[in-house]
Parts: sequence; structure tokens; C-alpha cells
Amino acid sequence: MRQAGRSARIFEAASGVGGTWYWNRYPGARCDVESLEYSYQFDEALQQEWKWSERYSTQPEILEYLNHVCDRFDLRGNIQFDTRVTTARFDEGSSRWQVRTDHGDDVSAQFVVMATGCLSSANTPDIAGLATFAGDVFHTGQWPHEPVDFTGKRVAVVGTGSSGIQAIPVIAEQAAELFVFQRTASYTMPSSNGPLDPDEEAAIKADYAGFRARNRLMPAALGSQWEGNPDSVLAVDDDTRERAFEEGWQKGGFAFLRSYPDLLLSHEANKHAADFARAKIRSLVDDPAVAKLLSPHIVVGCKRPCIDTGYYATFNLPHVHLVDVSTTPIDTITEHGVRVGDDEYEVDAIVFATGFDAMTGSLLRIDIRGRDGAALRDAWEAGPVTYLGLGIAGFPNLFTVSGPGSPSVLTNMVVSIEQHVDWIADCIEYLHTHGRRSIEATPEAQAAWVGHVNGIAAMTLFNDPGCNSWYLGANIPGKTRVFMPLIGFPPYVEKCDDVVAHDYDGFVLS
Repeated sequence: MRQAGRSARIFEAASGVGGTWYWNRYPGARCDVESLEYSYQFDEALQQEWKWSERYSTQPEILEYLNHVCDRFDLRGNIQFDTRVTTARFDEGSSRWQVRTDHGDDVSAQFVVMATGCLSSANTPDIAGLATFAGDVFHTGQWPHEPVDFTGKRVAVVGTGSSGIQAIPVIAEQAAELFVFQRTASYTMPSSNGPLDPDEEAAIKADYAGFRARNRLMPAALGSQWEGNPDSVLAVDDDTRERAFEEGWQKGGFAFLRSYPDLLLSHEANKHAADFARAKIRSLVDDPAVAKLLSPHIVVGCKRPCIDTGYYATFNLPHVHLVDVSTTPIDTITEHGVRVGDDEYEVDAIVFATGFDAMTGSLLRIDIRGRDGAALRDAWEAGPVTYLGLGIAGFPNLFTVSGPGSPSVLTNMVVSIEQHVDWIADCIEYLHTHGRRSIEATPEAQAAWVGHVNGIAAMTLFNDPGCNSWYLGANIPGKTRVFMPLIGFPPYVEKCDDVVAHDYDGFVLS
């Protein structure tokens, strides 16, 4: 907006920049996208000058980078920190939004951009007795800024999704005793992390533009350096398949799931990958009973894949205990611990690694009202509906960055965010140069797009009945189950570009 000669005012609930990397400071927090890809590409000098230390960056390093970007481009003066937007209402008479914050700010704006994040609304389970617990309680998504020391303490970790899988090995290094409460086992692959290879970094930076362009052509906008095999997993013999799976597993990150193109298209194909992963778990965990509990029996890849450092080996430690709460859930939190059925586990601290109200939670915490005072909460009562994940029928001049209906969480988020930001900025400039004051998605285009998003998901195993993922909102009690992200980044970008080329087809410009 500054480059376009326009004013922008930013409200940020946190005390600093960083988004998810500001809040998620839990032990072991690390990105699952490689550092040289999980970074901005809008400025070549920035790309060349910043040096990452590891293949997969830690939270402190990413936060340092984001603060560097903020200061390098002098953005801090436009941001009002420690401020949460409470209401946003569209005034049809002036065709402007009236925005109010919890500090009493009243702002009138022609456009509102919701950059509220897909994973920014922490989900703490409603467990009886939690308020009576005498020890410390933490949530991985709202971690304290001061150091937390678990040395000599008995610790409970509730949840074994991505955050739990990263935190558990690190907490185990300190805790005197660690109880891990698992409702659903997750597939997790090794990161094979290490110091960033200087030669690899130099080679990529020598052709960063080409590297970025190749990644943008990948389904998840990342990982062009690992192509996998072009054939179906069902078309190769057992030895060939095992070698390919082993190569992907050792490569680390998401490479294993990209060993063959049909792993998320066919149950028969997926079974081979799931069997391989479960065999790996059995080989890494000494106790067969614990290995069995840690082995998922769902489609591999239908939930967000987890990337770990020493997760399974952690359960070989004598002071680490896995507690299965899939059939007998946590009953209550007592003053001194966690009760499951007839058993009480006495602990000094509880860590909730229970994820987020993904993609819609932060938006719906704001009272957003469009035409005729219609509330977004009501419009999304049966599940979120958008056009391209960018606009919403009945809510003119309101843009969502990486909103439901866009590839967002199924991609390298930095690439998705930059694509959205560029599209929104170009749209605002288009309206200005063509003498238009507002843009709004049509109900027809929105309905067709939601149908398209769900139709694509139905062609894959992401919608498998046994896979209750947060992509569907299944981790939030009472939340309508709708597959929220779009699968496939390159076709999405082509669609966005085509909409613009046809005078913003599917939108009404007034």
C-alpha cells in the first residue's frame, strides 16, 4: 500500500510481529518447510543477505528474521500492537468499513484485509476441574515469553499432533517424569535436520528466481528438489517400492509422502505407505505395546503430516509414559494431576498441545457484519463459504488472506500469503484506476467455488471417513465439518489470474 501511495493501518493483538512465530514459543518449535523456501521472495536483496543456520529453522530464528524484515522496510510505525479488533461493520451509505478495537479506536476504511492467520486461535479443551489444578498450565500456542524450566518436575503433555510431537522430546530432556496423553496417534516422519549446507545455499541463491518458480509449480508450492517417482506405487515391485520409501524417509521432511504420486488418491496405494511407516515405528520403539499405541490406523497423509526430531525414540526412555485416552478419555483435572478412569497421574505441570480452531476461529471471534447487518458467523453457520478464499458474498471490500477455500495450510504458507497479498494489492489498484469503489463476490460464484473445493477433496483421501482432521474442523466440538482448504496450488493461481483477466469474473464491481 505504501508503494501504491495509499495509507494502511495495522492492528496486531500481539506485542510484536511474527504471527504464529510470536505465539508458538514452546520447546522444540520449528518449521516443517525448509528455510530457503520458508522465506519472502518479494525482495532479491533480502533473499541474498539473510543467512539461515539450519535446514529447518527454529522458532527463535524465524522470529528474528521477521523482526529483521519489519525493521528493514520500516513497517513498525504502521502497526498498533497490543490491540485486538472487536467489530467490523460495513456502512452501505458510505461504502466504507467501520472498525472498532478493544482500545476504543474507531476507524473508517474503504478496504479491510483480514490477515488473522489460519492457526492463531488456540484450542484449549474444556476439561472439568482444570481451574482447580495447583500446578502450572501451558498451551503450546500461547507459550510464555520467559523461559520455562521443567527440570525435576513431573509433566503431563496432552495431545500428540505436530506441536506435541515437537515439544515432547525436548520436555523429556528436562522432566523427571513425563506423561503423554494420546487420543489419536499421528504419523510423523524424521526431519533429518542439520546445519544448512553452504554449497547448497550458494547454488540455490545463484538462481533463486528459478528455484522459486519451480516451487510455485509444485502441488504444495514447495519441494521441487525432491521429485519422487512418476509411476504409481502399485506399478512397481516390492523391492523398488521399499527402496523408494526408504529413500524418502531418510531424505526427511515431506519427501516420504511424495515418493509416489498416488499415495493420497488410492486406499490400496496408501496402504503400502502406511504399512511402511508403521514398520518404522515398530523398529524405533522398544516396547511392542507402546509401538502399537503409537501406530496410527488411518490413512497416512490425510491429516497434516508431522516432522520430528527423535520423537519415537523418546518413548524408550524409562521416565516417559504413554497414556492412551482414545477409549477412556481424561475425566477430570484434579488439584494434583490428571485422572483417567480409575487412575490419577500426579504432575506438577500440564502442557496442552491441542492445536487450534483452524482457518475460521480468529475470523469468527470478531463481530464482522456486511450488507444489511448480516453477521459472518451466521453466513458461515453451515461451514465457511468464500470465493477463492479471498472474498465473501455480502461483505464488500473485505479480503481474507489465506482464507478457507484457498490452498493455504496445504502449501508453503509464505508463498500462499505473498500470492494473496499481491492479488489484493493489484485488485485495489484496479478499482482505483477504473473508478470503482467496491468489489464483492457473487453468491453464484461463491457457491460454485465451494463446490469445486469439496469436489477436489472428494477425489482424494483427505476426505476419508476415518480421518477426523482439523482441515475439516473435527478437532473443535460442535464445529461444522467442511473440508476447508483447496488442494493444489498451481491450478489455484491460474484460476485467480483468469478471474482478473476476465474483469474479475465472479465479482461485482460497483
